[in-house]
Amino acid sequence: MIKLCRLIKRREGMTKQEFADWWLRDHAPRAVALAGLKRYQINLTVGDEEAEWDGMAELWFDSVESMAVAFETELGKALAADSSAHGSRRDGIIVEEHPVV
Repeated sequence: MIKLCRLIKRREGMTKQEFADWWLRDHAPRAVALAGLKRYQINLTVGDEEAEWDGMAELWFDSVESMAVAFETELGKALAADSSAHGSRRDGIIVEEHPVV
């Protein structure tokens, strides 16, 4: 399995609470319907209002190809646009996990 780790900084003028509410209550319920998605986890930063990032999403897929197919769907494109509309900055990496403990 592979995982997309997506870091997001909230858009200007949005509080951390507004950002968390959007992500957990609006975006996430739609994202779980993404084709081929095996697991989805949201990690929100705590403390510092001015942290470099406000959160990280982790999305698991069977392969890089299945992930690409998912993001080419109408839902995948809509979710990317929604994420961009609520974030001032997004960055991500695709990884293969190697659990140690």
